[in-house]
Amino acid sequence: MKVAFQGVRGAYSEEAARRHFGPACEPLGQALSEQVFDAVASGRADYGFLPVENSIAGPVAVNLDLFLTEDVFITAEAYLRIEHCLLAPPGTTLDAVRTVYSHPIALAQCKGFIAKRGLKAVPEYDTAGSAELVAARRLPGEAAIASKACAEVYGLEVLGENLQSAKDNFTRFGAFVKGRGAPAGLKMEKTSVAFAVHHHPGALLDCLRRFADHGINLTRLESRPIPENPFEYVFFADFLGGAGSEDVRRALDELGQAARFVRLLGSYPLGAR
Repeated sequence: MKVAFQGVRGAYSEEAARRHFGPACEPLGQALSEQVFDAVASGRADYGFLPVENSIAGPVAVNLDLFLTEDVFITAEAYLRIEHCLLAPPGTTLDAVRTVYSHPIALAQCKGFIAKRGLKAVPEYDTAGSAELVAARRLPGEAAIASKACAEVYGLEVLGENLQSAKDNFTRFGAFVKGRGAPAGLKMEKTSVAFAVHHHPGALLDCLRRFADHGINLTRLESRPIPENPFEYVFFADFLGGAGSEDVRRALDELGQAARFVRLLGSYPLGAR
């Protein structure tokens, strides 16, 4: 089973994909999120697998925008506890580290450790890519903040674990397939939609009450700008309930009448945390 993810070997996305799909998973790393969707669309990958939100940093905006525009259907959610480690070439001591590389979000999540050690933080494209860079350069005093798996992949040593300031640090991922329909036999317990509202007082409230009227519990609601229409927004919502249930169908039918447009992004089993 080929699963496309954004990043290089050792990325948190690869770790989450392997845990979710099991031994049959054959991860295919892609440089950009857009290329993950391309791999699914072309048939080079059976599934795409991308982060949707982080419990500290919030939504992954670029991926939300792509879920709205691409011809895919979300079939699963998965959670991964993020545990940042300090990695350096063999023989490096913690006191010798002067510069640390990582993704800007990882650096921000570990700012307490970085400040305490007086390190220079240098942002890079992603965490695993930072580990790959440090392993290739092998310069004195350089280290990376990345997953523990990267140590084995790139031949680095772990100088510190759980560096993040907030210990409960989780990322939620979405798995998706080509096409906008649910695969046969898919267990549906949670649903993701996107919708835009009309411009009149109470328009958003009018849309949201459709969920309340049918006893549907929203678990996430956020807005994103619509690039083609400056200062107009689309709302992304997750809620408990499968797209096949009668209450959800009625709520979505009514939402379609109240909103400017509605897009069903996916319906899937509840992921275990």
